Amino acid sequence: MPHTDSRPASTIAFGARALTVEDVVALSQCKVQAALSSDTAFLNRIQRGADFLDRLLREDGTVYGVTTGYGDSCTVTVPPELVAELPHHLYTYHGCGLGALFSPEQTRAILAARLCSLSQGYSGVSVALLRQIEALLRHDLLPLIPSEGSVGASGDLTPLSYLAAVLCGEREVWRDGRQIPAAQALADAGMTPLRLRPKEGLAIMNGTAVMTALACLAYDRAQYLCRLATRITAMASFTLDGNAHHFDATLFSVKPHPGQQQVAGWLQSDLPCGQPHRNEKRLQDRYSVRCAPHVIGVLADALPWLRSSIENELNSANDNPLIDPDGERVLHGGHFYGGHIAFAMDSMKNAVANIADLLDRQMALMVDNRYNNGLPSNLSGASGPRAAINHGLKALQISASAWTAEALKLTMPASVFSRSTECHNQDKVSMGTIAARDCLRVLELTEQVVAALLITVRQGVWLRGQVQKAGDTPLSDLPGGRLAAMQDALVRDIAVVDEDRMLEPDLRLLLQRIRSQAWNLYD
Repeated sequence: MPHTDSRPASTIAFGARALTVEDVVALSQCKVQAALSSDTAFLNRIQRGADFLDRLLREDGTVYGVTTGYGDSCTVTVPPELVAELPHHLYTYHGCGLGALFSPEQTRAILAARLCSLSQGYSGVSVALLRQIEALLRHDLLPLIPSEGSVGASGDLTPLSYLAAVLCGEREVWRDGRQIPAAQALADAGMTPLRLRPKEGLAIMNGTAVMTALACLAYDRAQYLCRLATRITAMASFTLDGNAHHFDATLFSVKPHPGQQQVAGWLQSDLPCGQPHRNEKRLQDRYSVRCAPHVIGVLADALPWLRSSIENELNSANDNPLIDPDGERVLHGGHFYGGHIAFAMDSMKNAVANIADLLDRQMALMVDNRYNNGLPSNLSGASGPRAAINHGLKALQISASAWTAEALKLTMPASVFSRSTECHNQDKVSMGTIAARDCLRVLELTEQVVAALLITVRQGVWLRGQVQKAGDTPLSDLPGGRLAAMQDALVRDIAVVDEDRMLEPDLRLLLQRIRSQAWNLYD
């Protein structure tokens, strides 16, 4: 994305109001522009915190991480003449991350999350520091941040050290898709590298911005997945000539989990639940169809409290120590601890992986002619002599099963693997960033299963129509028009599999559609 042209017209003002998940997602996708609030009261509050810290230093006050070493080294007093160098040492020695780099989208979200936290006014940083992060977002200069190396307390120290270094003109950034030295990027944008004030290195790094940013992106994907899995279930039920009465409103009124009821309601709007049940239909469909609201509904019911935890963390002051500009106190605590995000991400990946498993089971029914109510084996569209050499969706079902298994394997909670680190100072840590990375991987794998299911239901709906036509049975109008519209959208992207072909290009196209949330579902 260019760092100078085609800027979004609308802005999100940091310091003006609480941010939402949607704000972070929009910033990550360059759909809105970041701006620091110009409100005088807000700017004065930030300045009061920095001024109080300056006065404390002049009066020879002792402040952790300002006049002392870090972590277990808090008992080491830093000579006054070296205090100014301490923040730069902090980001320097934490430059030991490894693993894949965070994507541009993820990096923008990380910058937004850190700027939001520092804008709470309890970190003792200067307005100039906030403006420098704002400028990185505005010019789309994105620090190259390795994804591995954080235990989630004392905050995301190692990954956020790459942000601190870039603010000071060190290390490298992405600009217009190219990797260039930070010093060059700042100069080209008319920015001056910072010389961090006391406490500012700690304020940038000692927080939960990375895990929280990833959690915002995960939430957005999980919310869409919930709806898309419901639509796929409706199309799977149609493909299997299933019993729509499993989603009856009265049935779900007596087990009133709101999210579960919502999923059942969506299915009611997609399927002919009000029509009389045909005697020739199976009285009770198998669990992966009949119990779909009970599986997808777990995620639907979890989303409100997941949002609450994520947005609470996003809009919190989560470094240490905190500087109270009103009471003029230094508050030493542990707000860098990412336990709530860790629990949210461990929980989300469990619910998401269960949806992958549900869809995988639906696919297994649809491709098996023992269970798909009269459709061809592997949903092959081939006929005549060529049917003998065509295998339809046989391999696709194997791949979907592999992706499902890998997603399920990753559901072990990361938060229970706390380690004692840093000379037993950080002896209980959250693992929140690992949990968030795991959750994103589970979402990625589940979206691959979803792509496979979209091919499957597109093929299955078409074949069910062929069977009904051959039997002189009127083709159902994919009730309510919703399923017909979805089928039409899939038909535009995916050709019928009437002759074996390589399906990877179709899968990759569908993944683009899923991740761009191309289909408008259940308004």
